[in-house]
Amino acid sequence: MSKNEFRATAVGVDYGARVLLDDVDLLVTAGQMLVITGASGSGKTTLAHTLAGIIMPDRGEVTLDGAPLTQLGTLSARLALVTQDFGLLSVLTATEAVSLPLQVRSLAKDEIRDRTAQSLNAVGLLSCATRTVAELSGGQRQRVAIARALAMDADVIIMDEPTAELDPANRALVLSLLTVELNRGASLVVVSHESDLIARADFVYELVTPH
Repeated sequence: MSKNEFRATAVGVDYGARVLLDDVDLLVTAGQMLVITGASGSGKTTLAHTLAGIIMPDRGEVTLDGAPLTQLGTLSARLALVTQDFGLLSVLTATEAVSLPLQVRSLAKDEIRDRTAQSLNAVGLLSCATRTVAELSGGQRQRVAIARALAMDADVIIMDEPTAELDPANRALVLSLLTVELNRGASLVVVSHESDLIARADFVYELVTPH
């Protein structure tokens, strides 16, 4: 088995009588990027949340190196998620927002401080470290969410439209950071319609609305 083998097998998700996802099969391994595309309403965000373990599938399973994601307690440290709404508490500073998942993992204080500063610097926001999320622009919040994922040093990073709020310069910056993560050996799953991301993908999965 390849390292960081992240797989969805025959995954289906229902909401009452409505089928949101049906028979989704995906595979991405270390150093690979899978981009998920699809029309509005096709279930891309639902799929991202299912892959991250936020939504449990009604059919099929998601596994990491053969272990089902239902074992989230043992696998959560290996996964990072950047949601479309960024998932940041508005009262936290940028530093606090990035460091919170690291504190949950009980890392040493020095390591938390260093990882947080390095990640904020990588996305060009070290100067905003003490500003609250509420004081940041939409693009800055998106970069804080990306910095939080980078700081986790995760084996699998799942991103839902990570460049949607960014200007061309910051979009290029994020693309370069994703390349660094791929070179590190991370497996990336990215929901996006951006042509630059699609061009860099190892695989593209077009999600179709279930009938």
